[in-house]
Amino acid sequence: MTEHSLQTSPLQSFPDGFRALVIGASGAIGQAFYQQLQADSSCALVLGIDRHSQPALDLCDEQSIASAALSLREQGPFHLIINAGGLLHTADWLPEKRLAEINLSQLMTSFQVNTFGPALLLRHFTPLLDRQRGVMALLSAKVGSIGDNRLGGWYSYRASKAALNMLVKTAAIEVGRTRPNSVLLALHPGTVISRLSAPFQAGGKARPASIAAAEMLRVIDQLGPEASGGFYAYNGEQLPW
Repeated sequence: MTEHSLQTSPLQSFPDGFRALVIGASGAIGQAFYQQLQADSSCALVLGIDRHSQPALDLCDEQSIASAALSLREQGPFHLIINAGGLLHTADWLPEKRLAEINLSQLMTSFQVNTFGPALLLRHFTPLLDRQRGVMALLSAKVGSIGDNRLGGWYSYRASKAALNMLVKTAAIEVGRTRPNSVLLALHPGTVISRLSAPFQAGGKARPASIAAAEMLRVIDQLGPEASGGFYAYNGEQLPW
């Protein structure tokens, strides 16, 4: 449980004593979300989980996702759940620039982390949302927008994030039928200083993770059930599919 500071909570739409959960809390953005929620005067509890936490959650392991949700049920319901996990590249490959670079292993790995794992998060964690004010935000990417795609390339990453956006939209319709106050969101964090974006930070456009997290929390705070299923950028802009 966090110690309350004297500062005013930046999340005015959440009740005093709200509970939050950050999935992928070991990454740059996940850690920034966790730290800012921990410092929030109105947040009574914030939990951060990842592959090495207790409980552990691995986006490539369905059983770990189901088990983590089950073990955290008693500490809920949660008013805010954020998935900050994602994969753009590994030590073995970078995003594909040409069709000739597409390979099944990279496609499968990208979809496992960016799409399949988050789909299972939607299945197992949406029941943990508070019925009065419950938000589940999953980090997507603007390059996953089909309508905004002008440069091409990055096949597996673009496709995996576009598929994630469809999952969020579809889940929002179903969840809204029984939990009309729930909000499911796909969020674009922009280019953030992290290991994920390290090879692509030329031009000085990358922002510290702390700034990106604060911006996205501000967007989350402004969105209600009418926005559920939407795709939004860190500055509040609604992005095209």
